Order: sequence, then C-alpha cells, then structure tokens
Amino acid sequence: MNSGTVMTRKLAQNTDVCGVTAAIAVIDGKWKTTLLWLLEDRAYRPGELRRRIPGISEKVLTQALREMEDDGLVHREVHEGLPLKTVYSLTDFGRDLAEALTPLSDWGHRRLEKLAEPVS
Repeated sequence: MNSGTVMTRKLAQNTDVCGVTAAIAVIDGKWKTTLLWLLEDRAYRPGELRRRIPGISEKVLTQALREMEDDGLVHREVHEGLPLKTVYSLTDFGRDLAEALTPLSDWGHRRLEKLAEPVS
C-alpha cells in the first residue's frame, strides 16, 4: 500500500472527519465505485468480477473487496464444497452508499458533457 492509500484508509476509520470525507474515504481508489455498481445488481464470484472489470488484477480486486468488507459495504459468503465458492454482495449499508452516489454520478456525467462541448 502506498502512503496515500494508508492515509485514506486511516480517514475511513477516523470519526473526527466531515461526512463527505468519510464517504470518499471508503470509495477512494480506482475500482471501488465500479465494484459498488456491479454488486448493486447481484452477487458475484471474484472470477466473474475480474472478467467484468478489464485491467483489474486479482491482488487489487481482493484488496478492494477486503477493504469494502471492512467498511461494511460488502458481504463475503463462502459456500462449502470443493472447490470453495466465495460470493460477494452488497450489504444494506453498501446499497445506501450506492444510492447516495447516484446524484454525484449524474453531476459527473453533466460535467463530462460540458467538457465535451466545443469552445466558442
């Protein structure tokens, strides 16, 4: 973990920060919002998530899912059998965050549209 990631993880556990900082701390990183929106639809096995997210390594996926689980956003369920089957799904708390991010996503899309407009 680089020093920026360590700092963000500390912010995710700090109760003395503002609410926006607390929310951003748990979604900080390249893949967490993508994982949040994928898991909003249904539960996934790690291999399925890797196939749905080109460019993510197994190590980074595992780390992101563990952090999201530590933050109460994701539930990890292991089904017995050989081989073991692990499935990840959103918790109710994770669903609340995904819902709260929808207006921010809408704003982001409007910003991208504005950036794409020709300069007069």
